[in-house]
Amino acid sequence: MLSQATTTLDFDTAGRGLLDITAAVERWVQGTGRRNGLLTLFIRHTSASLLVQENADPEVQADLERFFARLVPDGDPLFRHRDEGPDDMPAHVRAALTAVQLSIPVIDGRMVLGTWQGIYLWEHRKRPHRRQVVLHLIGL
Repeated sequence: MLSQATTTLDFDTAGRGLLDITAAVERWVQGTGRRNGLLTLFIRHTSASLLVQENADPEVQADLERFFARLVPDGDPLFRHRDEGPDDMPAHVRAALTAVQLSIPVIDGRMVLGTWQGIYLWEHRKRPHRRQVVLHLIGL
């Protein structure tokens, strides 16, 4: 019979950058006992995002950071919203350009990720934050 499981995982970031959350999510999925279904992840913040990205070469993450630094620079005079500093509005734009929700199939009790794929929380603020990711698994 189809059933659902939900939880919220808390992650402490070190500031701007990608944090691999794959293992924590995988542990929760396996602990649900569900063998097949669809996992949805949702981050409850407007200045951080989620993505599936390469987990083998750290230069991929560094290149993404460099690209976004060029695309949405901190302190850009275009932005008026600076309530929490020069990285405030750029963090919101970065989150708007990426994803706050992911859907990942679960088959035989495991997330179906590719060989080089991991799930990342992407912190867009410069200072550390505690971030919440809501997980919802529906399946058998």
